[in-house]
Amino acid sequence: MAISPSKFDYPKLKAQLVTALQQGRAKVSVVINQIMVRTYWEVGRHIVEYEQKGEDRAIYGDRLLERLSKDLSLEFGKGFSRSNLFQIRAFYLKFQKIQTLSGQLSWSHYLELSKADSELEISFYSRQSEKENWSVRELKRQMKSMLFHRLALSKDKNSILDLAERGAEIQSAKDLLRDPYVFEFLGIPSDKHYTEGELEQSLIENLQHFLLELGKGFAFIGRQYKITLGGRHFFVDLVFYHRILKCFVLFDLKRGEIDHQDIGQMNLYLNYFRKEENVTGDNEPVGIILGAHQDQILVEYATENITNQLLVSKYQVYLPDKKELAKELERILIKQ
Repeated sequence: MAISPSKFDYPKLKAQLVTALQQGRAKVSVVINQIMVRTYWEVGRHIVEYEQKGEDRAIYGDRLLERLSKDLSLEFGKGFSRSNLFQIRAFYLKFQKIQTLSGQLSWSHYLELSKADSELEISFYSRQSEKENWSVRELKRQMKSMLFHRLALSKDKNSILDLAERGAEIQSAKDLLRDPYVFEFLGIPSDKHYTEGELEQSLIENLQHFLLELGKGFAFIGRQYKITLGGRHFFVDLVFYHRILKCFVLFDLKRGEIDHQDIGQMNLYLNYFRKEENVTGDNEPVGIILGAHQDQILVEYATENITNQLLVSKYQVYLPDKKELAKELERILIKQ
């Protein structure tokens, strides 16, 4: 007896099969990646151990990788060019303990991590890639924008070492702050004049990149968030909710230098959100004022005795100077 179409939901069956196949392929991909990473680690280990015996210098000199490339390519096909073997060798030198390898990170992740200058950087970016599930493209962007250095420069030596070991952990409002914030993804030349509204619009148009710069846990609520008090209207530039800290995070963007009036206005916004917008379970809101410049003494006096969580930082529309940040970080590590 034929089954009536009404009694057999074919689209549902198809959807179930597609889901099962996609999940299966994803698991296979993870396993293949883990095997690839560990295999390349073994290849790198054998090359380095051979070199350490001095035989490559005595017999083949600098042509060792070139000869291996030709022989392995004949045996296994593509994937063993001289440059690839050089990368595999560099990978092993940066990750000589196989226990440090993560099953979550791909070979492409490790290629990028191998480019880092120090063990502290490698450890931090490895942990952070796992925590925030960064794609290779996102990892490249964070390394290029010197995220580790920007976070580390506001800490003491022990905190820097902890940051490298554990990655960035969000436990308080201060953990949200980056100094400076880097908006190079907007493509705005450093010498171009732009308004605060244009900056805000550009950030919204590049929201995915902006969220990556802000860090884990931010959910976008709205822009130009309207507040009405005593018949007067105020507008918060950008409003987010942080799902880890369970609080609203308000951003005020300033094209030039941050003024004491900007701090007073943000304090007003925070008082309003605390009394009018917070619901049961919400923690105290956080306010972050971002300006192209700031007078540290003025900010210190303007924020003194303010009980709200009000933070001030700078932003820039170009990538930071790597040498300057590295030099400053080294100074902190040596000093303490």
